Amino acid sequence: MSVINAYQQQFHEDFSLFLRSRAKEMASKGRIVLSFMGWRSPNPYADEAGYQWELLARALMSLALDVPGLVEKEKTDSFNAPYYTPSPEEVKCQVENEGSFVVVDVKSFGIEWDAGDWINCKISSGNRVAKTIRAVVELMLENYFHLGVEMMDELFKRYAKKNILKLIVYFLSIPVAPARLARR
Repeated sequence: MSVINAYQQQFHEDFSLFLRSRAKEMASKGRIVLSFMGWRSPNPYADEAGYQWELLARALMSLALDVPGLVEKEKTDSFNAPYYTPSPEEVKCQVENEGSFVVVDVKSFGIEWDAGDWINCKISSGNRVAKTIRAVVELMLENYFHLGVEMMDELFKRYAKKNILKLIVYFLSIPVAPARLARR
């Protein structure tokens, strides 16, 4: 089973458990709103679904080449971030399959990383995305690769700067999918 399939299966199991647990707490006909970072494509193998990890891997390999002995290639090849983002269609399907709720609405909208500030967009978008991804993975990277604060700072500077145009293209279009559900 591929890593993506394993993470997708785990998401399905965890999300179903979450829905069952919330259904027990809610009154009949009660409502809940959930918000997910996700992808437009229902295909978890689409380029957009894992691109932030590809950019992070490139930044890590760049750092490893410049600082010999910092990171073993085998470790970079075996590192997998336990992170999965569903498409709006996948959220809807999971809710319907679990059966405790009825999907009232699922919408998708993009994240505005710079609040419309296109003048300073290139630099600030890269930095904001790097900070967001760092908040998600810094502890995992520290525990797995044993990078110090200085190397971690350098890694995320590279992540933001070296891939700035790619970050803008991919991350300015990340959809967030709020789902409104009603308890059966």
